[in-house]
Amino acid sequence: MSGLGKIALAAALLLVGLLLFLDFSGDEQKYAEDAGHLIAFQTSRDGNGEIYLMSPDGSGLVNVSNHDSLDYHPVGSIDGSKLAWVSNRSGSREVWMSDRDGSNQRQVTDSEGHSIDPSFSAAGNWIAFDAEEEDGNAEIYVISTLGGMPENITQNPSTDSHPFFSPVADEIAFYSNRANPDSDSMDVYVTDAGGFKVRRLTDDPGDERYPSWSPDGSRIAFSSTSSGDAEIYTMNSTDGSDWVRLTFSEGDDLAPAWSPDGEWIAFVSARLGAFEVFVIRPDGSDETNLTNHETSDSNPRWLPAQK
Repeated sequence: MSGLGKIALAAALLLVGLLLFLDFSGDEQKYAEDAGHLIAFQTSRDGNGEIYLMSPDGSGLVNVSNHDSLDYHPVGSIDGSKLAWVSNRSGSREVWMSDRDGSNQRQVTDSEGHSIDPSFSAAGNWIAFDAEEEDGNAEIYVISTLGGMPENITQNPSTDSHPFFSPVADEIAFYSNRANPDSDSMDVYVTDAGGFKVRRLTDDPGDERYPSWSPDGSRIAFSSTSSGDAEIYTMNSTDGSDWVRLTFSEGDDLAPAWSPDGEWIAFVSARLGAFEVFVIRPDGSDETNLTNHETSDSNPRWLPAQK
């Protein structure tokens, strides 16, 4: 083979190798090419709390927080363009935001107490979260995604926590012990975004927490201990009727999150010891462990395909 031929062959092999690298060089490339819905979750697999994204089948894991602080409680905006989560990198636990790939990270809240459990409004211009008052009481606030002064919308001496905006209306689901402030058991409530109209959805001896809306707003997934340990249920979002039990495990199943297409509910389970992220159909079928890792993986929330 001539010298020019060898050079041409080497160039061709280099090009093939580059193409193979771009196609198969690992999880970051698989995530970059994934144009569908993703699941955000928190994990301790790197030795500290980090926010990861993965595909709905558990593949293509990517660390998008990449910080040596504690980062947890992720949530995606309805249009899929933004992530919000909680971080203690500024000293206290505050709500932070970024683009969907983790770039352009910035702090949203700046409170004296801890600000946790963020949730985007349907329009994406507001974030609901809960924060501790000076007396240790948790209240629900809303704040512009641009920052500024948050507004307390619950103003109740009981615990009000884990707000979750409706994807179709200016309503927020949350859990509270306001019916019995001396109890550690919670019930699920819904309020308008201003906090003026509150309705109670559950009235059960068990402990009901972590409400999450279906994409059409007709149902709410939640966890309940009414059968013993915590299991995942769904119910009618207007009056709390028609409970449907989805999980039947021996460990606690918590923090459900409905997929943007309504086909799946992600949740965290302690059935295997360490927390793992599972998905299940709304009818209770096709239950699958997505993470399968020895460390804790929890608090899954969906990041919709970017519109």
